[in-house]
Amino acid sequence: MIVEKLAIVGTGLIGGSFALALKQAGAVRTVLGVGRNPASLDAALERGLIDRAVDWAEAGQADCILLALPVGETAAVLKNLAPHLKAGAIVTDAGSTKVNVVATARAALGDRFADFVPGHPIAGSEQSGPGAARADLYQGKKVVLTPQADTRAAALATVNALWQATGARVETLEADLHDRVFAAVSHLPHLAAFALVDELAQRADGDTFFRFAASGFRDFTRIAGSSPEMWRDIALANRDALLTELDAYVAALQALRSAVSAEDADALRAIFSRAREARNNWVHKKS
Repeated sequence: MIVEKLAIVGTGLIGGSFALALKQAGAVRTVLGVGRNPASLDAALERGLIDRAVDWAEAGQADCILLALPVGETAAVLKNLAPHLKAGAIVTDAGSTKVNVVATARAALGDRFADFVPGHPIAGSEQSGPGAARADLYQGKKVVLTPQADTRAAALATVNALWQATGARVETLEADLHDRVFAAVSHLPHLAAFALVDELAQRADGDTFFRFAASGFRDFTRIAGSSPEMWRDIALANRDALLTELDAYVAALQALRSAVSAEDADALRAIFSRAREARNNWVHKKS
């Protein structure tokens, strides 16, 4: 048993899977659910993700509280939660951006900021809601923690242990480096997928294109099925790093366009070969 009482703010895919994995691992005794959507809380109860739906006052009495919600909602949630936090209660999050979340938590929690452990599980799917939660979501996946100089060591150790109990592999990064890395390898790919699907959908004959789209299009655009609200918040929260990556990607696409326009077979082969080698190396290191 790592903590007696865990509270989850947002009992969808991320929060629900965290709760389910910890319950199955025997790492928590009681899981409380908090959220703005009663139907989602009811679904979480039915699936056994949580034991009880509670208000902010009761959630603040948990030993650890996970914020599993769009990063744009962090400030409002911490404002509701902060007055009710019991002594020693740990707050952590699962947001996809960290610099803005750290700043928001520092402002909202004040002297209690030392009990806040910023985190980001590198797992998920285009599905959402309590029905998508599963106990093995984090098995073998990375979770990045971005503790600050004043983060309480015991709080960090507890959050680390909880994630490890889900089957995840925990790593740490500086918050700024985290945001720069994930702007490139997560946020940009999502925007690219959204842009391609939206561009085709806006065409007068878009239905024809979708009718003939096959596995390559499906695989590339799978993440365009993700939550629009969540990705809107991520794009705005990580604006500066994402703009840098968008500029680099636009330049790369322009280089491809120039090579195609000039019928430069050597340039195209060089780009494609470098990309294939880099991807194969990445896949080999992951396996």
